[in-house]
Amino acid sequence: MQPGYPQQQPPQIDNNMTMSIVSIFLFWPLAIPAIINASKVNPLLQQGDFAGAQAAAAESKKWSKWALIVGLVWIGLIVVCCLLGGLAGIMGGSTSN
Repeated sequence: MQPGYPQQQPPQIDNNMTMSIVSIFLFWPLAIPAIINASKVNPLLQQGDFAGAQAAAAESKKWSKWALIVGLVWIGLIVVCCLLGGLAGIMGGSTSN
């Protein structure tokens, strides 16, 4: 560092921990790697490994997105199946003698 120049601040990298925690409620098998990678970001930044922190944040974001997508699709399928099953029960249950 040269005298007279302010110390350069390290770049701020979002660790995506919030999205990882939210995704654990939708599809936990894919959310676990997201949380593991999100927890690696801050220690890597403190060590000065900015490329490693960026890679861990990108992996965390990828796994979180997949967990959110799979979880929402799964919930959507459950809702559609329940609605179709309920309609089938209503239609099949209305027989007259």
